[in-house]
Amino acid sequence: MTSPKTDATQLELFAQELFAAFKPTASPPAAPKPPVPLFRAPPSPTRTLPVPPVGPNDAPLRKIQLGSHTVHYVLRRSARRSHGFMISDDGLHVTSPRRAPMDDIERAIRAKQGWILTKLFERAERRTLREQRAPVEWVDGARLPYLGGDIVMRLQDATRSHCLFDEESRELRLGVTPGLSEWQIRERVKLWFQDEAKRMFRERLDLYAPRVGVSYKAFALSSAGTRWGSCTVAGNIRLNWKLIHYPLALLDYVVVHELAHLREMNHSPRFWTVVGEVFPDYDGAKSALRKRSVEMPVLFPDE
Repeated sequence: MTSPKTDATQLELFAQELFAAFKPTASPPAAPKPPVPLFRAPPSPTRTLPVPPVGPNDAPLRKIQLGSHTVHYVLRRSARRSHGFMISDDGLHVTSPRRAPMDDIERAIRAKQGWILTKLFERAERRTLREQRAPVEWVDGARLPYLGGDIVMRLQDATRSHCLFDEESRELRLGVTPGLSEWQIRERVKLWFQDEAKRMFRERLDLYAPRVGVSYKAFALSSAGTRWGSCTVAGNIRLNWKLIHYPLALLDYVVVHELAHLREMNHSPRFWTVVGEVFPDYDGAKSALRKRSVEMPVLFPDE
């Protein structure tokens, strides 16, 4: 017969064995997380980067090796004190101080290479998508983009060419004389769009200038490939007439953006504060412009 002490000892040993059987094993150390990239990696290096066109009076085209990519760029000298970079569908444009040595310019480019490569590949992709879109056929019933919606072009036999817009039916009625070719129809419609853009820009500039607290000297139309507007210190504003295809809110954003430059000739936080005072959702407008510029049908392939 066992004693109570022996029973207690056996019970304690049994409890220790039971605990050991169900004791959780130590988990292996977690694998270290990969570092978060500082910028979104560009697509495969086999993609073609845009090469800026150079005219007979332009500075020679330069190139620099950024990782596995050869980047061509146009260098312009100016009185500015720092290096500036602009990415367009045509490629990279660099503006540097007049006396800055090339070593300093190339160091500045390499310091921004993540941003430069990402933007260049984004532009190349957008250009490819635009080229893949079917152009508009200039026939009766063609749908054309106007202030964010569609209007219908109606071709009517006429003894004299005319172009009239019916707001109620949203029809653009074009008088077609005998022998009028397709390219003449296209050019006549382009002129109508440009006239509409000029009228609308003047209205919006006059509306928003007092709200921004500035006055502009003059404005003109631009047909730049990707730049929506520009402003000079003298108060001269240029606005891209193709904005007439986009919703009025996006046109207003560009107008406010250029007017704000009359208070801040830069893109500093102070500049965006000025824009935000009148147009709070400027980030949404910028994104919408990029998105819609890819989706827009091809109306005028030569532009």
